[in-house]
Amino acid sequence: MTKSITLNDIAIKLNVSKVTVSKALRNHPDISENRRREIKSVASQLGYIPNFVARNLSSKKTRTIGVIVPVIANSFFADIIESIYNCAFKNDYNIILAVSQEDSEKERKHLETMLSMRVDGVIISIAEHSENKDFFNIIKKRGIPIVFFDRTIDEKEFSSVTLSNKDGAFKAVQKAIENGYSKIGHIAGWKDSNIGRDRYRGYKQALKKSGIKLNSDWVLFSGFGKKDGYDSFMKMHQENKLPEILFAVTFPVALGIQEAAKEVGVNIPKDLDIICFGDSKLNDYLNPSISCVTHNTTEFAEAAFNLLLKQINAGDKFADEHLEIETKLLLKETCIKNIKDTK
Repeated sequence: MTKSITLNDIAIKLNVSKVTVSKALRNHPDISENRRREIKSVASQLGYIPNFVARNLSSKKTRTIGVIVPVIANSFFADIIESIYNCAFKNDYNIILAVSQEDSEKERKHLETMLSMRVDGVIISIAEHSENKDFFNIIKKRGIPIVFFDRTIDEKEFSSVTLSNKDGAFKAVQKAIENGYSKIGHIAGWKDSNIGRDRYRGYKQALKKSGIKLNSDWVLFSGFGKKDGYDSFMKMHQENKLPEILFAVTFPVALGIQEAAKEVGVNIPKDLDIICFGDSKLNDYLNPSISCVTHNTTEFAEAAFNLLLKQINAGDKFADEHLEIETKLLLKETCIKNIKDTK
């Protein structure tokens, strides 16, 4: 078995001290740029791989952060993960990624694993019905920074980065009203989730502002995935309770609605129109493409990472912060002006 190359091996090769090699590989200002370049070149030629365990023991930091998302087969979370990874790489951090699959028990197990690996902090979007609030308090008491993004728990003593969910939903429904719709339904998320609750509030607020009475037959509460949209639409269709337009709580839910509508011969947008919260690169390839509430995913991810990094660097003195990322309405081929008049 080939032995591991050590700092001492590099030092002997160059006839310098081990301390000099260590500083050069860490880009310490005590070592000139030419010397650093020379040492790094020899280290590369010898096949040196840093011993992160040893480095972390001395610094008391692992330079790793845990990232937990509820699903990965969703362009929103996929884009978020990539952006967080880019931020981590630029800041010399590694990420440990886990997927809860909307399962509270798996979420807790992932958290326990990450804590056992001594991560410096955690960024998490919780499962639909997360039951780990007490465990999050334990994490905080242990002094491990945690930042919730998108889906959060209600407790305000935890840092969070969310979208302007209520305002974004209001904009979407208001646009439908401006375009002549009054029979407006909502395939909503679970009300025990902040995004489901706040987007439902935005929906109700837009109706109330325009003097439109909410019809409970046109509102169904469910999850945030494609199957939830499909099943909810089918339930409305089978009960003959379809409105003129549906506001979907997420883009995957809108996809499910679109798939179900096509299956039963309901034309979108002529027979039933649709608008949703959230966008996807896939949207440009849909027929019709769906008008939606959108946001800057990179800005969202960077805000979450930078907030966690700020707390890691602050140590015991960090203060919780709550950031809200603005959204905007993007009009595509549904819920467009005067579409109602062409029916």
